[in-house]
Amino acid sequence: MSWDLLRMDLQRTLELVLEIPSSWKKPKGSQRRGARLLPSQTILLPRNPGCRVCHRWKRLVDDRWLWRHVDLTLYTMRPKVMWHLLRRYMASRLYSLRMGGYLFSGSQAPQLSPALMRALGQKCPNLKRLCLHVADLSMVPITSLPSTLRTLELHSCEISMIWLQKEQDPTVLPLLECIVLDRVPAFRDEHLQGLTRFRALRSLVLGGTYRVTETGLDASLQELSYLQRLEVLGCTLSADSTLLAISRHLRDVRKIRLTVGGLSAQGLVFLEGMPVLESLCFQGPLITPDMPTPTQIVSSCLTMPKLRVLEVQGLGWEGQEAEKILCKGLPHCIVIVRACPKESMDWWM
Repeated sequence: MSWDLLRMDLQRTLELVLEIPSSWKKPKGSQRRGARLLPSQTILLPRNPGCRVCHRWKRLVDDRWLWRHVDLTLYTMRPKVMWHLLRRYMASRLYSLRMGGYLFSGSQAPQLSPALMRALGQKCPNLKRLCLHVADLSMVPITSLPSTLRTLELHSCEISMIWLQKEQDPTVLPLLECIVLDRVPAFRDEHLQGLTRFRALRSLVLGGTYRVTETGLDASLQELSYLQRLEVLGCTLSADSTLLAISRHLRDVRKIRLTVGGLSAQGLVFLEGMPVLESLCFQGPLITPDMPTPTQIVSSCLTMPKLRVLEVQGLGWEGQEAEKILCKGLPHCIVIVRACPKESMDWWM
């Protein structure tokens, strides 16, 4: 591929999220050219391939110091372009990266490579957060990921059976504190058991991991007793069985978020007296006939001495008598009753 074609491909696909100093002044006419300032002192560069920008904008792009949070998922990006970005722009300032793969692009599509992951770790020694979307990681061993990661997110990705085996090198990702597994169809009990080797892990999010069983969850949480945040959303596990496993093994958990499918008043009893639980969220839609009443929820929450936030989403209680009962019964808590929010595009928040 010629340099002109590579440059055009880069211009079509690149969107950067750059941190800028608070003292930096916006050039005149920048709003007319498609850019917009965000409240968090970040700036979004225009994606329109026909858009022309001033020299000051170009200097911003070329300044590696500003490449702090980068999102490369809006378009399918060729591996050659990824390598070009890594070599020319990404450096030690890079803190978080969001990138996509080619899982749904056919068998002949290029895939993320172990070499790219290793080069990313070498070139960006301060990378803390990596979010991978629709990527086939079956040929990318977890040992090739940057060792500096504290947060790893997999969204609609494919992994192999040995990707998270417990018998693998225990020194892999020694700093990993949070892992998000969202719609990873191959994830199962054996993978969940493999998470126990990450001794720094404090936050686990399971979303749509339908192969995880109640037995597997209970056995794994027994060894993950140091978790402080657990979210189980859209899985085949019942809420009651999840709460039972939590009450048995996660006495130090501070935040729980789960789908209400299979939740009953008996399930709430399992949570009573949790010593350090600070935030509890139940997420709909309401599909369980034995759903506890607001009064029963208040009764259980009053037994949790540290509880400060109760959130109820997607149960249709907003503005209803149920919301008034929760607010009145828990005056020491922040009570949030709302519909299920749309997924935020501000992934770096």
